[in-house]
Amino acid sequence: AHRHRLSLSLTMPDKRPGDALLNPAAFPEPKVRPNNPNFGSGPCAKRPGWTGDAISDAALGRSHRSSLGKAKLAEAIDETHALLGLPKDYLVGIVPASDTGAVEMVMWSMLGERPVDICHWESFGTTWYSDAVKELKLENVTNIKAEFGVLPDLSKTDASHDIVFTMNGTTSGVRVPTLDWIPADRTGLTICDATSAIFGFDMLPWEKLDVVTYSWQKVLGGEGAHGMLILGPRAVARLESYKPPRPLPKIFRLCKGDGTLNGGIFKGETINTPSMMCVEDYLDALRWAKSIGGLPALLAKSAANFKVLADFEAKTGWLEFLCAVPEHRSNTSVCFKMKAPSGEPMGSDAVAKFRKLLEQKGVCFDIGAYRDAPAGLRIWCGATVEQ
Repeated sequence: AHRHRLSLSLTMPDKRPGDALLNPAAFPEPKVRPNNPNFGSGPCAKRPGWTGDAISDAALGRSHRSSLGKAKLAEAIDETHALLGLPKDYLVGIVPASDTGAVEMVMWSMLGERPVDICHWESFGTTWYSDAVKELKLENVTNIKAEFGVLPDLSKTDASHDIVFTMNGTTSGVRVPTLDWIPADRTGLTICDATSAIFGFDMLPWEKLDVVTYSWQKVLGGEGAHGMLILGPRAVARLESYKPPRPLPKIFRLCKGDGTLNGGIFKGETINTPSMMCVEDYLDALRWAKSIGGLPALLAKSAANFKVLADFEAKTGWLEFLCAVPEHRSNTSVCFKMKAPSGEPMGSDAVAKFRKLLEQKGVCFDIGAYRDAPAGLRIWCGATVEQ
């Protein structure tokens, strides 16, 4: 039987210098192991107590357009809206291709009406910038960027422009700490990729965000391939008033032929066929979240998990946050760099050897830094991680 209770108890002795960690024979091996070693940043650990029985009621073998299929999709939408406490006039829809699909369909459908500011400091935000310039070939794109571990100056954004940004840099461990930089009287849209932020830390007020995207596979521990799209009234108005000067593939079309919003998407009438097994798993995650106290409980669990790592980093000489500013540190996808005995960053080969050792010992899986991030560790601290 799978044990889904994760332990974040860290027992490795303090102040061990870098490369000495790679010679386990020189040190007594800790006896404590996590009950669940899944600390990857997506797909993330399943919720505590999860077993295959959680999806036993899935509408397998049934059409997603049947009354049963549509009811389950509508339930997923309604329960998401309620759990997040969204304003009544905000819409929630299930869309293809995970968070990536949700972001791309918004960019292709909405951008080009006015100048665009794209804020990025990690891998996925950089992709959104590249796609805006190279694929959409948008003019008047302002590149507001920073290196891994650093948050750019968001005050450089222009409220009359559309603004695309990542709420939490999944691959850099850097988050947006507040939405105070977004004026309430803006004339452009704010488009927020929130996939590793939502359900993990406070994103209020929702009214500052016109578009929010995420996937099921992060804080709630769902499965991949399905995206979530949240639209505020200003985003709906843009869709219905602006026709982009480019062809849109079917899976990107949010409006009907007459230019009005395809409201069925936000009632469970998906553009393409979803996995009803994954839908059932998402419904289970939503029910679990509600059972432990809803959104406040999810946020508290992520914050408490992060504190375990922060306390360990503070007393450990060979581990250091990639993000130097405490207020900017992600409490979900937590990124570290490792130090060699010289005090310099540990090289990628040595870090890989260390990670392989941890996997061989059954301590933790999938904690390597993202492929184009600086060499180091990335440890997930979302709400499905148990102390």
